[in-house]
Amino acid sequence: MAVIEGGNSRRLRALLLAALAVLPGCAALLPRDVGTEGRLAALPRTGLALQRPVTVRWNDHLVPWIEAETDADLAFALGLVHGHLRGAQIALLRMVARGRLSEMAGAFALDIDHALRILDFGRAAPAIEAAWPQDTRDFVGAFLAGLNHATLHGRTPPEFGLLGLSPEPYTAADMLAIGRLAGTDINWLAYFSLLAERGRPEFARLWRRTLEAGAGAAPIGDGGGDPRRAALGAILTGLSRSGSNAVAVAPSRSASGAALLASDPHLGLSLPNLWLIAGMRSPSFHAVGLMVPGLPIIGLGRNPAVAWGGTNLRAASSDLFDVSRLPPGAFTESETTIRQRLWLGARRKVRTTPLGPVVTDAPPVPSREGEALALRWAGHEPTDEITALLRAARAPDAAGFRESFANFGVSPQNMLYADRAGAIGRVTAAVLPGRTGFPQDGPVLDGSDPAATAPWGRLRDARDLPRLENPPDGILASANENPNTWARDPPPIGWFFSDGDRVERLRALLLAKPKLTPADMTALQRDTRAPKAADLAAGLLARFDALPGGAPEPAMLARLRGWDGDYAEGSEAALVFEVLVARLLPALLPEGREGGRGAETGWNFITAFLLRDMDALPAARREAVLRAAAAEAAPIAARHRDWGEVHRLRAAHWLVNAPVVGRRFVFGDYPVGGSRETPMKSGHGLVSGPHEVSFGSMARFVSDLSDPDGNWFVLFGGQDGWLGSAAFADQVPLWREGRSIRVPLRPATVAAEFPRTTVLSPR
Repeated sequence: MAVIEGGNSRRLRALLLAALAVLPGCAALLPRDVGTEGRLAALPRTGLALQRPVTVRWNDHLVPWIEAETDADLAFALGLVHGHLRGAQIALLRMVARGRLSEMAGAFALDIDHALRILDFGRAAPAIEAAWPQDTRDFVGAFLAGLNHATLHGRTPPEFGLLGLSPEPYTAADMLAIGRLAGTDINWLAYFSLLAERGRPEFARLWRRTLEAGAGAAPIGDGGGDPRRAALGAILTGLSRSGSNAVAVAPSRSASGAALLASDPHLGLSLPNLWLIAGMRSPSFHAVGLMVPGLPIIGLGRNPAVAWGGTNLRAASSDLFDVSRLPPGAFTESETTIRQRLWLGARRKVRTTPLGPVVTDAPPVPSREGEALALRWAGHEPTDEITALLRAARAPDAAGFRESFANFGVSPQNMLYADRAGAIGRVTAAVLPGRTGFPQDGPVLDGSDPAATAPWGRLRDARDLPRLENPPDGILASANENPNTWARDPPPIGWFFSDGDRVERLRALLLAKPKLTPADMTALQRDTRAPKAADLAAGLLARFDALPGGAPEPAMLARLRGWDGDYAEGSEAALVFEVLVARLLPALLPEGREGGRGAETGWNFITAFLLRDMDALPAARREAVLRAAAAEAAPIAARHRDWGEVHRLRAAHWLVNAPVVGRRFVFGDYPVGGSRETPMKSGHGLVSGPHEVSFGSMARFVSDLSDPDGNWFVLFGGQDGWLGSAAFADQVPLWREGRSIRVPLRPATVAAEFPRTTVLSPR
């Protein structure tokens, strides 16, 4: 589970862990050092359901490189390795995806489980599984066999004792539910935040500003005062692929004369990482890349012909419908039993309609009196991401890669690629309703209006959505931006996107050099500059300087002057700017909202409205607001040296909040650069002092298509999820210093750089 910023979320999680900590097994969880050789010795290696022996090579960071003589044996070995390295994490992902948190945390998680059962991440699994082509069915079956062997016959992860879990086999439906969980529509956070505001006098204004800013998601941990909503939002945000950067460079702009690709996903920053690195070779597969634990697919990576990465499209793959006026026969009602740890099971109602499950039956989802809202989501359709990404991993060229995504649905992605022949491009990988527009008065549609429901009868996929190949300037960049910035007349895709600062910064860095190298791509991923922050700072200084008698707190403001928007660790200006924004913003909100809620504290709102709202105030009020903000910010800024002193990145297992022993699960606490919309993203809310980064750039990948061995990866964390393992957090220093691990494709290089060998033997 992600380490989440926000008081409500932290308090709820502390309660959950407090409930667990009084139970037997807590002391046994304290990390105990386990060396690399000990972890390799614990891997089951004999009596396996293989056709032929399989060789797994390992480097010093426990990155596996699997060599198999059949595709089925490769899949089995991948499942075995996933279960060995990340068994506890995969089990937790299943518990979340299946709405089974109460089995670990008791009544504290009951309402969260009810919401997760209603969202029903496994709803489409039977239809998906029934439609799988035979090669997908075989590969998934073998992967699950390997995962289950590790689960049932390997060492039980230490977390199981604390959580009250017992090993149980995984099914294809479990795997698909985990995949759907990772594909959560991030717009849900916006919807749920905005639902809480409907009916209030200021909602119309908030909705207009939300549309103008182009961002409506509540900051991580914000639940509008409801800890259940905060916890649900924290879970969905921390586990979904909601951010990321990706860039591709044509051979004409590459120092090697071949295309380059770089991609860094943005997710919750906790340990273990939500990716693991792997290499593989079998008759059909020859690839290296990042995989989600428990899924048999490479999310971003490289084969000999094609490299790929992606960013969340931020598409609206869901609609909310008011189904209150549907006839009773339109509702199907069932009862689900939620088992609770150390207590009796609880029964909860689940209602579904042709327009999706009734999400407002769950207490964390706000609604009006007597209102029933259903959620129609592309993730409940039988789209097939597993087959799409298995085919993408085998693509022989750019055309084959593009064609792989015909039925890829969730989470919607901007997929960037580069191939050995020099092509670079992007594919809009999504399944979306065939909308002609979006409503302008709120996020809820009328479920009884055929015009509102009709778009779900004509779904669009990658074949109907924008794509781009070989742009004239030789570069592509994606950072969750609005498709209108690059596609010609795109269909309606979404409401809420990045404000564009990040993608423009990426493009500027790519165009700054005539010939780019992999080192340039690595530097780009670590860039900490936000140009719009510099513009805002200059605007604030101009308004302070215009006050009668000159700017107040001149010593503090002197630290801000001349700032270029760089959120480097050592930046004094970044500290002053953020503290000032945190003092100014609440004072500019309407009466009754001075505390700031939801999207109003997000970066899109700040860049769109901060200066405008200030200038709209009467002169006397504006002067008072500016002087009060400076007076309040000055002592905070004076207490701290620079941005890195307050902007902290903690490397910690999610058990860090356990009472008494929690500190034993902290593996480092570091100053970190970056901010909400810098290329090296390190998300945060309004700043009043030291705070923890909750979300951001947690894995990196760079590839040079001129060299099959030119592939570099690094994780914030490590490969191994086993507490105390030497490879649990060993990549954190690499991540912080901008270093990475080469994962080659040539067999001779693999043999040289992955010297430890494990042979898996058939029965």
